[in-house]
Amino acid sequence: MPAELFASLAPTPLAERLRPKTLGEILGQDHLLGPEGPIGRMLANRKLGSLILWGPPGCGKTTIARLLAEHTDLHFEPLSAVFSGVADLRRIFEAARQRRRDGKGTLLFVDEIHRFNRAQQDGFLPYVEDGTVTLVGATTENPSFELNGALLSRCQVLVLRRLDDAALGALLARVEQTLGRALPIDEEGRQALFAMADGDGRYLIGLAEQLAQLKDKGPVPPARLATLLQKRAPLYDKAQEGHYNLISALHKSLRGSDVDAALYWFARMLDGGEDPKYIARRLVRFAVEDVGMADPQALPQTLAAWDTYDRLGSPEGELAIAQAVIYLGTAPKSNAAYTAFSGAKRAAKEHGSLMPPMHILNAPTRLMKEIGYGKGYEYDHDTEDGFSGQNYFPDRMAREEFYRPVERGFEREILKRLEYWKKLRAKKR
Repeated sequence: MPAELFASLAPTPLAERLRPKTLGEILGQDHLLGPEGPIGRMLANRKLGSLILWGPPGCGKTTIARLLAEHTDLHFEPLSAVFSGVADLRRIFEAARQRRRDGKGTLLFVDEIHRFNRAQQDGFLPYVEDGTVTLVGATTENPSFELNGALLSRCQVLVLRRLDDAALGALLARVEQTLGRALPIDEEGRQALFAMADGDGRYLIGLAEQLAQLKDKGPVPPARLATLLQKRAPLYDKAQEGHYNLISALHKSLRGSDVDAALYWFARMLDGGEDPKYIARRLVRFAVEDVGMADPQALPQTLAAWDTYDRLGSPEGELAIAQAVIYLGTAPKSNAAYTAFSGAKRAAKEHGSLMPPMHILNAPTRLMKEIGYGKGYEYDHDTEDGFSGQNYFPDRMAREEFYRPVERGFEREILKRLEYWKKLRAKKR
């Protein structure tokens, strides 16, 4: 029996049967494929450039590349960076050269292109530049971090979106149409299925395929769905962009005093496997950078949460970090200490090695006393107001105001003190 016959008898996965046959069938990427989208405009002008398709798993990167080749009559050459090396690239480039001499172009699709090292990425440059291949790379990682600047400069980066509920709903309808029957779920079950898929269309099809094999006649309750089906693992790479995106979301939610959003991002990071100690360390930074003297208790609160986690571990210690998140989210905010320190560092660099004024220098030897060290110094505690108002800046440097407290929280009281001392200083001039 011919091998082709055996292949025809093998079951075709549902995801492959549902793979779009035209660009118009691709869901959730209208911002790229529509008439005003970059790919839509390229195809209308019949001029396809090299592209980097950046997006989460299951959003259609491979399918778009394959259909682009068909639409532009280019030979489609797929390559996985995971399983390929320099020898494979040389073979492909040589074949593309020959194909070009015969009047046929090549669309080289490189899946997981970020897996190639820098030297391998540089190897693409001459073949992309001279048109031997039109490169379409797919990556789930931020190209800014993972791809050479030289390669990025020769490709247009297009960002694909995770599928929203509307796109997932349309995909599920296609599944049911292909199967010829409705899945055993009601509307609540559909929403649970969307949540499990987490924007991944390919994963949703896999879930639907498992559901279709159930013997249940009535709708499967959402609670049972959770036990029957495996929820998709959250997208989170502790060393890559997801890590930075979520900590940025947590930090900015705290800065915006949105405690509920901050708790959500904190929970997302934990769910993705982030080290709670990393989050605790960032909360300490937030306490001094964004709360500062508006609430001086923010720093000991965050340090205490970190210490508590060290003592209790997970999951009990995570509650202490959550409490610190709540404290910071509801605390008055001020970056006055942060900007004051930045201003002081700038002034220190600008003015160089200016000596302190003589009156605030100690004079431990007779010679130092004779040349004026400490002469004219007023002991503040002995003055009437406990404030001498003397100049403490270098003699050749004009007084600068680095610290400008805000009228929030404890800094409101500090502001009053500074204004009082400012008036006393003016009187003593």
